[in-house]
Amino acid sequence: MAVLRAAGSKRVLDLGCGPGPLLLRLAQADWAHQVVGLDVDAGELRAARAALGEPGADDGGRVRLVQGDLLRPDRKFAGFDAAALVETIEHIDPARLSALEHGVFAVLRPGLVVVTTPNADYNPLYGRADGRFRHPGHRFEWSRAQMRAWAGRVAAAHGYAASLHDIGPAHPRLGTSSQMAVFRRPAADGAPPVKLP
Repeated sequence: MAVLRAAGSKRVLDLGCGPGPLLLRLAQADWAHQVVGLDVDAGELRAARAALGEPGADDGGRVRLVQGDLLRPDRKFAGFDAAALVETIEHIDPARLSALEHGVFAVLRPGLVVVTTPNADYNPLYGRADGRFRHPGHRFEWSRAQMRAWAGRVAAAHGYAASLHDIGPAHPRLGTSSQMAVFRRPAADGAPPVKLP
């Protein structure tokens, strides 16, 4: 939320919104003028709609819920100020990540993309030193080095600048529980990059 707000994001996509933890916060933020939550799972969208307390949250108003596949997103959502994928990419099969990258960075092409995902380096602190993932729905969990390599490759391929950030208290050797990549498309007017809080 702090990154999205600092960037001046008024139109925000919550991709893979699930039951709506980020969506709920965006719905309450007066600076977020248009919010679209997208998820492939109808059950997750029902849970998000119930959490919002708005049975008609997908009626085209300020907050909309849309069932769709972020690997093949609808071009009508192209050009938003920002897109957030919060603890989402690890649920995508690694062989399909290129489709996700194309859908988000080439088709939707928001000005800012925020991606968070578990830091696999931290897993021993959860008693998962044997390679087991934190959630049965995870298809992979990346180390900090793997996240850095992925973010650098995606940014270079799609004309974004990427920066990496820790989320949560840091272990001196293993980092933080979750990690965040922030991708910025250079502003056409030459505006300086947004400073993160």
